[in-house]
Amino acid sequence: MNVLFLRPNFLKTTMKKNLKKWALLLVTAITLPATGMAQDKVEASVGADLVSGYIWRGQDFGGVSIQPSLSVAYKGLSLTAWGSVGIDSEDAKEFDLTLAYEIGNFSVSITDFWCIPSGEDIKYFNYGAHTTAHVFEAQIGYDFGPLALNWYTNIAGADGVNEDGERAYSSYINMIAPFTLGGLEWEAEIGATPWATDYYANTNGFAVCDISLGASKGIKITEAYSLPVFAKATFNPAADKAYFTFGLSF
Repeated sequence: MNVLFLRPNFLKTTMKKNLKKWALLLVTAITLPATGMAQDKVEASVGADLVSGYIWRGQDFGGVSIQPSLSVAYKGLSLTAWGSVGIDSEDAKEFDLTLAYEIGNFSVSITDFWCIPSGEDIKYFNYGAHTTAHVFEAQIGYDFGPLALNWYTNIAGADGVNEDGERAYSSYINMIAPFTLGGLEWEAEIGATPWATDYYANTNGFAVCDISLGASKGIKITEAYSLPVFAKATFNPAADKAYFTFGLSF
């Protein structure tokens, strides 16, 4: 997530109203009849990625990083904790929490991003309207099989601003197409911002900021264990940047 916009740009009442609105949407979705293939028992997972660089939505957030994750899920509802810590002490530290619900191919979620630049002393439990470092993002998506579509919008917290200096409700849309080729699992992805915001590297309107192609495979270590590895090439036309990263999953 973006660490550049920790300044507040909204009123406390607006923050509360937006949180209530999106929470109601999530609760409504959760109470829908479970027609999908939701699991009937609690499932939990823990893991970590070691990546050569932390690239998020076409933006560079640091070098070699360890990114742990922990999740628990039940009947389509899941809670996931995710973090990132750079090997370089100058890199930011991040801790995110995501509450999500999936039914069939439809998904909704709310994520609390908390990302702190190196050397900053910012309190985690500070949710003040004008001082918080948290960013709350809502997501809605549908997986059509050959193509998955997602829309993300910052609904509260330390969002960016638009060209008029007003809260931007910074948004991001992306499309992901998975496929298999040459014995590897591939993903082609394109992402863009629909309107102006300085949350995504000063985009002045609709801007494509992520065109990427990634592949993954398991390298057999023993008869019972294969080490997942992955590589990804990312291009950001809006910022005129390009990145190539490699990672291991444990």
